[in-house]
Amino acid sequence: MASSTATAANPDTDVDAVVIGAGHNGLVTAAYLARAGLSTLLVEARKQVGGTAASEPFAGATVNICNCDHLTFRTTPVIEELGLVEHGLEYLDVEPAQHNMTWSSTTEGIGWSTHYDLDATLDEIGRVSPGDVEGYRRYAKAAIPAVRLILEAAAEPPTLTGLARIAAQQKFAGTPTLLRWSRRSAADVLREFFKSEILRGPGAMTGPMVWGISPELDGSGLGALTHAMRHVAKVGRPIGGSGRVPAALLAAFEAAGGTVRTGTRVVEICCTGDAVSGVRLDDGSLVSARTVVSACNPHDTFLRWLKHPPPVARDLIRRWEAMPHADGYESKLDVVLTEAPRLKHSDRTLGPTTVIAPDLASIHYGWKLMQRGRVLDRPGLFVNVPTLLDSSMAPAGRHVLSIEALFTPFALRGKWTDSVEPHRWLEAFADLCEPGLMESIVDWRAMTPDRYESEFHLPAGHAASFAGGPLAALRNPNPEMTKYETAIHGLYLTGAATFPGAGVWGASGRNCATVAIAHAT
Repeated sequence: MASSTATAANPDTDVDAVVIGAGHNGLVTAAYLARAGLSTLLVEARKQVGGTAASEPFAGATVNICNCDHLTFRTTPVIEELGLVEHGLEYLDVEPAQHNMTWSSTTEGIGWSTHYDLDATLDEIGRVSPGDVEGYRRYAKAAIPAVRLILEAAAEPPTLTGLARIAAQQKFAGTPTLLRWSRRSAADVLREFFKSEILRGPGAMTGPMVWGISPELDGSGLGALTHAMRHVAKVGRPIGGSGRVPAALLAAFEAAGGTVRTGTRVVEICCTGDAVSGVRLDDGSLVSARTVVSACNPHDTFLRWLKHPPPVARDLIRRWEAMPHADGYESKLDVVLTEAPRLKHSDRTLGPTTVIAPDLASIHYGWKLMQRGRVLDRPGLFVNVPTLLDSSMAPAGRHVLSIEALFTPFALRGKWTDSVEPHRWLEAFADLCEPGLMESIVDWRAMTPDRYESEFHLPAGHAASFAGGPLAALRNPNPEMTKYETAIHGLYLTGAATFPGAGVWGASGRNCATVAIAHAT
């Protein structure tokens, strides 16, 4: 994205643009706006930027708020365009990209590793499930072009013309897969290619289960692409923790002349006529601006902060009033230890993330249990020890263990404050490891959906996420999720709820900035 020739703040407003929310997408948008010459104020309710992409100190170590593997962020031009390396961002490549196990296979130490190199991955599969080698080869042939198409499409706001151009450039490779799989269930796709649950389970867990849905649901089929994503993009981790990304983005934003206010809440998005006119802050002050970008939950944006929406927004408000808000379903344990744990019967290091997956039937059952406020006896776990690859995250003699658990409902029966659930997951993982894990614990904490709500301002502990890929973007009944602009002139939307979706990606922030700058200049 080239710099614009936008002028300094309009004399009739305090600033040209206000960005609400300093998660990584809000930071990306703000940095591009400031770099384009727009005087930009970034407002963040928490005392630090980064949202759930941040890292923070705990028990003398550095822990990531969410899991530390970054896959899609480095497929965008954001790092180069914003000069993030010059602002201290440095990545470690993670190879192998991931270890894959199921609960039943852990008792024998049977697992396989996903490598960036397809042949190395096929060799791994051949050792644990020889009958799946040819199936994986067929899967990769179908899935890899589709992943490339999705990543290419995410680099710009989705339009039919743009998608047609990208598909034509790739000689339409991947398009048939997108069309077919988007109508199917992920479970059916996985069963088509793989015979063993040791491939099916991790495939469903890293796709639909991460989305909070059952792999048996029609329309979840693109979730089966996740194995292939690791053959197209390299998994990496920022040295010093995930929080180095928002730290570098903030530095880039401030270097471009942007201003950030942390510990400050927006209480109203103000409008004059059919256009946005600024925001009111929790200290009562009004900041006038002709561009306002919300990088926060759309329900808050449209239903809480638009206290006096103009008539042009009636349909927008009506749609969002009728739209249910999903509950959170992810939790994370941060454990500081004196010794790095090791899995029994396995020589695989826990440096890369190890997926410990239920089988397909158990994942579907776990989804049903979640609706009743209960958690699977053996939930899906993402486990890693980031200090095995990056010693800067803990002092000498200490390690950090990260365990992310899925299908852990916000509306837990009996409430999280009184629950033994998080400790049960820790004990369940300890049973898979060589003796001594529990005795080596210095301190631990559980980040459950109720804490994500209270500490990160995520309603019901859930970051609304756009899912479904570029085809869903074209069929989306809520155009502000894919076009980034709203019915109110000058009001834009970015974040995980907008195309292309969740994870540390940054494409939504960049795309939103493209649209906002075009209108502002």
